[in-house]
Amino acid sequence: MYDKIEGDRYYHIFNQANGMIDIFKESRNYPFFINKMEYHLTPVCEILAFCLLKDQFHIILKSKEEAESKILDAFNNLHSEYTQSYNKAYNRSGDLFEDSFKRKLIESNELLKNTILHTHHLPIASGTVKHIMSYPWSSYNEIMDNDITFLERDFVLELFNDSANFAAAHEAFKSNPSFIPTFEQQ
Repeated sequence: MYDKIEGDRYYHIFNQANGMIDIFKESRNYPFFINKMEYHLTPVCEILAFCLLKDQFHIILKSKEEAESKILDAFNNLHSEYTQSYNKAYNRSGDLFEDSFKRKLIESNELLKNTILHTHHLPIASGTVKHIMSYPWSSYNEIMDNDITFLERDFVLELFNDSANFAAAHEAFKSNPSFIPTFEQQ
């Protein structure tokens, strides 16, 4: 059973392909999904981090004070709209995603930091890239740059104390995936 989604709580949301297909066949699929993610999810949650892999997605978010049904509807709309567009583009039918999205409640700042680190390192763990900065479909680079974003960049950087510690924590996690970042608040 999945954790219930309550308002004003942090969650790791994830899902994968139904069967042995790629959710993202071409590079153009990734920004399309990100745009739909922003459109459907930001009214009901704050997005802290994400990573899209060819057969799965991961989103770290904070739910707003919305009814669980509104949040579930937002994810169902994201899944449905992306699936319909994908099926039309690739002349297929049926479910694209394995299931309704999975979710895990994140109950501490330490676990929140570790989940962000883990999410950003998925492309390295899967062998897709060697360096996190070279993967364009995670929120790592978007958090590190100064461009306008729908992500809660300031909160994430404050969680790690600043951008230097954010980058250092990612480097430490790369060499030791059990690393749990702790920073003294100044």
